[in-house]
Amino acid sequence: MNLEQGLGKKQTLTAVKKVDFGMYLGTQEERVLLPKKQVPAGLEIGDLVEVFLYKDSQDRLIATTNEPKITLGEIKVLKVVDTGKIGAFLDWGLEKDLLLPFKEQTAEVKKGDSCLVSLYADRSGRLCATMRVYGKLRKDSPYRRDDRVTGRVYDKSDNFGVFVAVDDLYCALIPKREVYEDYRIGDVIEARVTGVKEDGKLDLSVREKAFIQMDADAGRVLEALERFGGELPFTDKADPELIKRELHMSKNAFKRAVGRLLKQGKIEIKEKSVAIR
Repeated sequence: MNLEQGLGKKQTLTAVKKVDFGMYLGTQEERVLLPKKQVPAGLEIGDLVEVFLYKDSQDRLIATTNEPKITLGEIKVLKVVDTGKIGAFLDWGLEKDLLLPFKEQTAEVKKGDSCLVSLYADRSGRLCATMRVYGKLRKDSPYRRDDRVTGRVYDKSDNFGVFVAVDDLYCALIPKREVYEDYRIGDVIEARVTGVKEDGKLDLSVREKAFIQMDADAGRVLEALERFGGELPFTDKADPELIKRELHMSKNAFKRAVGRLLKQGKIEIKEKSVAIR
């Protein structure tokens, strides 16, 4: 038996020695302390007990019968209870809060935030949390093209887009071409599956299919017109980045929305602007 290998996991161990401050579990050669306040009533030498192994504030291996909110290899949403000089501290159901080091944060977190994290052991054998969960997310989701899903933003990339954990469990991406909002890490979004890759990863869009989205986009253009005093200072020939910044939609979506409003007689297109008719 190697108790250190059980770090971060639930173990069923044998009670081998009773002391004033608790009960030792394991074997006579290798054992771990279950503190007195954790010892179940009636536990005797030779009895089996399920415990979770972690390290105390002095980095000593210790057992607990408390139920951890996350175990090694799992991905869970945990709440930030405090921050400090070395990172943030998360509530994981145990007396000693779980450290989320600064280097393992994909964005700065503050007290009260909820973070999607995985549990790992650092080089010193201490259990820590990481927001870098990409490699832990599953790729066997039950979802198919056009399914509606709920996901949590856990990372962003200027090159690839917005990384999302669907159901806090499955690997998904809003590709860069589909990103029209300034998403924050931790945002929970509703999206549509636009594709399932060969390896099982999901591609997402927060927009509907073009023919459905058109009416919503037309409404957004009208709102922008009101905001600009009845006249947008650009047309559908404007730079795509300008349209994205002002209207949170692609140039093609803007063109479709303008076409819809023109057909309805609600706007007119001038040389360098779009105006309410």
